[in-house]
Amino acid sequence: MTSWTGKLLRVNLTSGETKTEEIPTEWLHEYVGGRGLADRYLYEELDPRVDPLSPENVLIFATGPLTGTPAPCGARYMVVTKGALTNAITTSNSGGHWGPELKFAGYDLVILEGKAPKPSYLYVYDDQVEVREAGDLWGKTVPETEDGLRAQLGIPGLRVACIGPAGENLVRFACIMNDKHRAAGRSGVGAVMGSKNLKAIAVRGTKGVEVADPEAFMKAVWDMRAVMKENPTTAAFADQGTAATIDLTNSFGGLPTRNFEAGQFDEYEQLNGNAIKDTRLVANKACFACTIACGRVCRLEEHADKFMVNMHPRNWKISGEGPEYEAAWALGADCGVGDLDAVLKANWLCNDLGMDPISMGATLAAGMELYENGVVTDDNVEMPLNFGSGEALVRMTEATAYREGFGDELAEGSKLMGEKLKNPQVFMGSKGQEFPAYDPRGFQGMGIAYATCNRGGCHLRAWTPGFETSEGNDPHAPEGKSEWVVHEQHRSTSHDATGLCLFTGFAGGGLEQFIPVIAAATGLDYTVEDFVKIGERTWNLERMWNLNAGLTKADDSLPKRLLNEGHKDGPAKGVTVNLDAMLPVYYQERGWDEEGVPTPDKLKELGLASL
Repeated sequence: MTSWTGKLLRVNLTSGETKTEEIPTEWLHEYVGGRGLADRYLYEELDPRVDPLSPENVLIFATGPLTGTPAPCGARYMVVTKGALTNAITTSNSGGHWGPELKFAGYDLVILEGKAPKPSYLYVYDDQVEVREAGDLWGKTVPETEDGLRAQLGIPGLRVACIGPAGENLVRFACIMNDKHRAAGRSGVGAVMGSKNLKAIAVRGTKGVEVADPEAFMKAVWDMRAVMKENPTTAAFADQGTAATIDLTNSFGGLPTRNFEAGQFDEYEQLNGNAIKDTRLVANKACFACTIACGRVCRLEEHADKFMVNMHPRNWKISGEGPEYEAAWALGADCGVGDLDAVLKANWLCNDLGMDPISMGATLAAGMELYENGVVTDDNVEMPLNFGSGEALVRMTEATAYREGFGDELAEGSKLMGEKLKNPQVFMGSKGQEFPAYDPRGFQGMGIAYATCNRGGCHLRAWTPGFETSEGNDPHAPEGKSEWVVHEQHRSTSHDATGLCLFTGFAGGGLEQFIPVIAAATGLDYTVEDFVKIGERTWNLERMWNLNAGLTKADDSLPKRLLNEGHKDGPAKGVTVNLDAMLPVYYQERGWDEEGVPTPDKLKELGLASL
């Protein structure tokens, strides 16, 4: 078998038993790998109504056929499970070097079952697999855990994926981190890992990856690289990182500010790509086989003593990676914080402690709204939680990871926090997951993308601002948005199966450009149409899983604030999201009934009728 290993590693953490299994060839062909393949295993093996933090939940790590190859940005792996934040299927993606290393060890997937009786880590060195005690690592930060395992094992080239204190403390938006700064970031996959008493997975692989037609493969790779080199998106991401997007979203009134109170942030230029590049950037950073290098390595010099937190000395660090666009927004504009140093420190804390900065910032923004409205008082918090407070941002990020004081409320996410405090309207998200950095009143298409995303509010399944701001389109109108979102959800979903970074879709020509790469790698004559159908099959499988978990049409929703309250000024003044117009069109475009349930004919068409 080429590009795939055709093998999965199954680990029962309760008993410590490990075994290798063959993956059905037809599943590889029908779902390709990564997200789709892991979805199929989750559908077959997990009761969707289990508590996500119970031992019955399973946690799946999945590579794609291009993971670990020289294909541009072939670094990605997926984490698939029932999300601790959402109670829905979650499919979280990460880059770096860990995914390729797992592939080199000979595995397309790792399936983790049960719960270890004590803190443990999984050791994988090719065919040698062991569940080992990790009591000395429990409580350690992400860098301390990775450095500790490297020192303890002494294996050159070792790669580590792990959780930080946030995952151990079951923060509902905890991440799984790898290579210290890369994250499977959303929906609480780190909390699921923590609930299993699993601190880390340390991997070393020496087997490499074979491709079916090496000559055709390398020609397709170089063709793709040439396209990416000429694409201006590549240069923009390399020059300014993803934070360059702040200027675009702010200009259209789509940069959510102060918990979506406004669509523009007066201090946006203090957080954008130029500000980071000109004042804090040390170097770019790339993942395995990456030709873009959008990662930001930043350092504080004159401002290193700002926002110190005395309880935990890790806040004394003066360098780290990030922020990316979403983190700069969530920890910045959404909290009303325009101080880049505070945003940097909070972002580094999220990395070190293992938390999703999107949900962290968005949940704190909800907490700040509650504080300013008098629902949360000084009796409930250790410091004022006013919008714009860099001190509160940094301290509460740390407090959340350790569930200290009001951080214990924040650790539940803004939906559960708002419900507990009898103010559910502060939750700005869908299916329990906080929205990322695009206000749908500025970009109407993001409204239908958020509402229908299987893993909750997300921008990576259908990113509409580029399409909506192109010539001839009105970003504030609902017409044509549902059809385009369905189209993009199919393409992005199939992309997630390959092991390529989604940015290659922006800079590398999308499916049309990488289909020759994957065809040469696998030896199968895939077409663009095949991949669109694979994406649709996977999306419908996820939808069926969520319906079986108890989600309904009512969960394809948006907060009333977005539906009923327009911005008071700016380019999106007075605009609200017309979800009532878009949702029926979306269902019809998908071949679902009026309740959002895939029809028997659609399931038969996709080969899902027998499931």
